[in-house]
Amino acid sequence: MQRIQLGNTVFEGENAVYVLGADAETTALVDTGVADSATREQLRSGLASHGLGFEDVDAVLLTHWHHDHAGLAGEIQAESDATVHVHEADAEMIEAGGTTHVEEIERRDLFDRWGVPEQKAEELLAFLGRHEEIRGRAPTVETFADGERFSVGDLELEAVHLPGHTAGLTGFRFDGEDGPELFAGDALLPKYTPNVGGADPRVEDPLKAYLGSLDRIVDGEYVRAWPGHRDPISNPTERAREIIDHHRERTERVVAVLRERGAADAWTVSADLFGELSNIHILHGPGEAYAHLDRLEREGVVANTDSGYELRTDPDLDAVFGAEDVAVDSE
Repeated sequence: MQRIQLGNTVFEGENAVYVLGADAETTALVDTGVADSATREQLRSGLASHGLGFEDVDAVLLTHWHHDHAGLAGEIQAESDATVHVHEADAEMIEAGGTTHVEEIERRDLFDRWGVPEQKAEELLAFLGRHEEIRGRAPTVETFADGERFSVGDLELEAVHLPGHTAGLTGFRFDGEDGPELFAGDALLPKYTPNVGGADPRVEDPLKAYLGSLDRIVDGEYVRAWPGHRDPISNPTERAREIIDHHRERTERVVAVLRERGAADAWTVSADLFGELSNIHILHGPGEAYAHLDRLEREGVVANTDSGYELRTDPDLDAVFGAEDVAVDSE
């Protein structure tokens, strides 16, 4: 397995593309990077260093539908006739030509429901419009479900569905020299915490879905994770528990905001959590605030009124998160 790092000025920083079977009969990529000209040339150069071109790729395994992971899949397929695999829950987003987050949000009237000011919504639309090329061309995809297996050379991968950041986000488990390892996509990142709520508005109860995925990573007892951005994670279990703790603390902060304000919409809560928001964070900030508010509403802790979300009772966070979601100290 070889890792190619690609630039990414739009989202979470450097993207990682993983090359499998470079010296085998079958060659596959895990993710592809955004479809802008600079990244395209970086990927071509990275493949060339392993004696490969787009035309040599037999399969592309996509961790999820976001453009910084799937953007170049269509171009690679056009040059190589590669099979592009994606989880069934994300296939529609890729086959639709790279539907944007905002198109989904507008379809669900979430800007209004989250309380995003019109000026900020227009700023977000302008930002995304300047990066329209990153969508790339839509590939034809073959769908898979959780547990499906793929063979690439002497490596066997197992699909591990890890929803939350997107509905179909999937990692790929494989046996490394020291134990099980995971291509994690954006389910687990070494520096940032993956956005929930704004990253894919199709996800039902996004915070609960993501906490369940983190639990699944903990249960997997992986010795190493290969994320979609930046460097490998040497202790995935510890990192997953750190992110669970982070969301528990964020829930506490959301409750504190409502206790202080009396009532607030998702945009107002996001301002307390993150400060002034610009560019893609105009989407991710209120989306994540909404994910926490929605979870609290489902637990009966808050009510969504005409004035905004209002605190109804002090939360029992053990109950809100569920016993299986409560992080424990790593040894």
